[in-house]
Amino acid sequence: MNITVLEELRIYIDPLTPEEHQALERSILSEGCRDALVLWGDILVDGHNRYGICQQHGLPFNTVQNSRFKSMEDVHLWMIDQHLGRRSLSDFQRGVLALRKKEITAERAQAAVSALAEAGAGIGSEFAAEISADAKAATAQEQPLTSREGVAKAARISSNTVVQIEKIQKSAAPELVQAVKAGTISINAAAAVSSLGHDEQVAAVAGGKKELQQAAKRVRESKGGARAPKLADSASEGGPEGDADQRNREAQLQLLQSSLAELNVENKALKEQVRSLQDELAQLRQIG
Repeated sequence: MNITVLEELRIYIDPLTPEEHQALERSILSEGCRDALVLWGDILVDGHNRYGICQQHGLPFNTVQNSRFKSMEDVHLWMIDQHLGRRSLSDFQRGVLALRKKEITAERAQAAVSALAEAGAGIGSEFAAEISADAKAATAQEQPLTSREGVAKAARISSNTVVQIEKIQKSAAPELVQAVKAGTISINAAAAVSSLGHDEQVAAVAGGKKELQQAAKRVRESKGGARAPKLADSASEGGPEGDADQRNREAQLQLLQSSLAELNVENKALKEQVRSLQDELAQLRQIG
């Protein structure tokens, strides 16, 4: 059997930890490869670890074709959905996967609307109503992941955590991202540290867990400096823990405000696209 392993798909999902891989290997050696590998033609979609273990030890395995795949995007979405259901994934990993799905589905919806608009311009006004309905259906089909709430629901995390993961993806040094994946630093703290310069982030990671916590604390304190009198009041009421909670809330608020500004820009661009499509459909009706 000819099976093609694409590096793009092999690394699309975070690899198993050494402990997880060893556990899988022990299971296959004792019980065989129970789950079939999923193929798209001769391309391996799911089961890269099982395939590697079976090849290494000369063990048999079964395969199954997924005939629903029409494009590599279909493959990516299927892989994301499969792995979002894994209990072993961390909140950060699930959030990253859900954000990938949001990006793919948003691009698909936009492409569908554009394609339908172009088709409508070439066909004539007699199909304008049908094209308009199809365009709405195309955008509605992917609607669940066009918002942070949809991403949060898919990843089983809070909307605030989604905001923090977006900030990490946008600003964090690779070393800091790895620290989050390894569990050395929390998502909340990593979002704060990602506000620092690249070299400062790398130095904090090199200093270990304690230095990362201190770096996050310094960032929160610097951002909360303008509200020092209020923090002092809360300290007298709630002590150090009250201060930490207040700084944490302020850091999250700043992250949300930044993300809200970006979302408003995206929303404005989307409204412009919808308005353009409506204008084209109106012109088609006038021609008819």
